Amino acid sequence: MAVTFQAADPFRGTLGFLFLLLRVCLVFGEELNWDENGYVLYCPCMGRFGNQADHFLGSLAFAKMLNRTLAVPPWIVYRHHTPPYTNVHVPFSEFFKLEALSAYHRVVSLEDFMELLAPKYWPPGQRKAYCFETAAQRSADKKTCPMKDGNPFGPFWDYVGVEFDQSILFGGISFSAYHQPQWMKKFPASEHPVLALPGAPAQFPVIEEHVALQRYVVWSDKMVKEGEEHIAALLVRPYVSIHLRIGIDWQNACKLLESGDTGPHFMASPQCVGYNRQTALPLTMTACLPDLKEIRRAVQRWVRKTAARSVYIATDSESHSKDLEKLFKGKVKVVSLQPDLAQTDLYILGQADHFIGNCVSSFSAFVKRERDVRGLSSSFFGIETLTNAKTEHKQEL
Repeated sequence: MAVTFQAADPFRGTLGFLFLLLRVCLVFGEELNWDENGYVLYCPCMGRFGNQADHFLGSLAFAKMLNRTLAVPPWIVYRHHTPPYTNVHVPFSEFFKLEALSAYHRVVSLEDFMELLAPKYWPPGQRKAYCFETAAQRSADKKTCPMKDGNPFGPFWDYVGVEFDQSILFGGISFSAYHQPQWMKKFPASEHPVLALPGAPAQFPVIEEHVALQRYVVWSDKMVKEGEEHIAALLVRPYVSIHLRIGIDWQNACKLLESGDTGPHFMASPQCVGYNRQTALPLTMTACLPDLKEIRRAVQRWVRKTAARSVYIATDSESHSKDLEKLFKGKVKVVSLQPDLAQTDLYILGQADHFIGNCVSSFSAFVKRERDVRGLSSSFFGIETLTNAKTEHKQEL
């Protein structure tokens, strides 16, 4: 039995779409005023885009839980191998529509917050940092939040021109909904209008109840235009898209699985082995680091199933495009664009007739969530076989 990971699209109806559009227009047509309920600021300082996106969904939920406006940070793009060899801070709206988030909760870009609100309501001299007591132990005096220690923390806060004047430490509390009353009591907005945190107030990977927030992450018109132009120029529908995470850094990470130093819950793997640790499927090396045999098997299966005429490959290393061209004897077009922007790959992966991702990768997880919102099918390397075996075992019993 083939396993396809799908989800229905709750916003497919015309009425739902019109309601969302009306709400967005009303919110963003208003003048930017100070929110007396307070704000949440944070640095998206863990990992590359996939990790930042996971953390963003949790941070959005955290802001809503506290009824504070989220100051949406820029994406941190690491360009250490190309000029100017520094971090690039890309405003959220460059890739996605900021206004679409307001259908869920109040937001403002961090750039607008600093330019239009901070000078009056959060001026220099009143900028407090908030962090766990354990984090403050890394500082010289053991009582200062390490907001700007090292990269990417220092460059991030320098980007928005923030120096912190005081540290507020806390402990015995987490970012989960269970501790919402404690947050409200300990940090009322009247006394703590801006909660500026050193990292995202969220778990990694994104927890199951926040996965559906992906529906509010809507591609910008610019990204849609560029992505559709690439699809029209390079691909013939139907097409299957695949994400190959097989670079040397990933090979080293997957060795933790091979050595037994990690279990089924490894990075983004809950998306395909299940979020419940007690019932999670086993996670194999093939799922973490698919070999050419598994890549050929999965791609051939889904090309046949969808009658695909093209295959799109996004990769951090070898594309195996020649191997796939040979597999299909030139009858299926194989494309690997390897664009400058990872988001271009993400867009094209997301628009495919079927997507095959890496179970452990947060980059694949972004694509999977987006496709779930739109009711499009996805699968994972190395997972279908495991699922089928488990099903067959149950049938035997």
